[in-house]
Amino acid sequence: MNGVSGLSGPHWRRVMAALASREARTAYAQIVLGEVVLPGAKEQRRSKAIGMLLEAGLVEWSGDKGLEASDTVFRGLLSQHPKRQPKTGVDRFLRLGRIDRYPASPADRRELLAWVVGQAIRSGEDLTERQVNERLLNYTDDVVLLRRYLVDFELLERTASGSSYRRVV
Repeated sequence: MNGVSGLSGPHWRRVMAALASREARTAYAQIVLGEVVLPGAKEQRRSKAIGMLLEAGLVEWSGDKGLEASDTVFRGLLSQHPKRQPKTGVDRFLRLGRIDRYPASPADRRELLAWVVGQAIRSGEDLTERQVNERLLNYTDDVVLLRRYLVDFELLERTASGSSYRRVV
């Protein structure tokens, strides 16, 4: 078992460490192609490169054939990582906490906008346009569009003079 931290099978760090070594990478390529492994290298260097490949699970001994590339190492690495769970709620429209895209559905768009205003502006707070823009910059680079959506969806109200904004309760 080549696992680390209780994982079964190869560990990605060992695989990457082996492939980061020029000699081990060359030896791996030669094994995959069925060529002589590091023909001009000293035995100690050749053994070290092969040892790295064996420890990483990239190659294995195959009786009469000698060293062979593992057929399962990469599949094993991929199976160690669970598939991403589908995003739900407003997370579907965010990337790294910022708006990635606006939903087409008005209900979904309202949900996203309500989340933004709930995060960015406290109830009862009067803000200048500049202050609103500074806060909305945490969620998008296009603060003008976002601010307009918040007003259009009646989540943010602007005074008649346009001098301040307030969260709609």
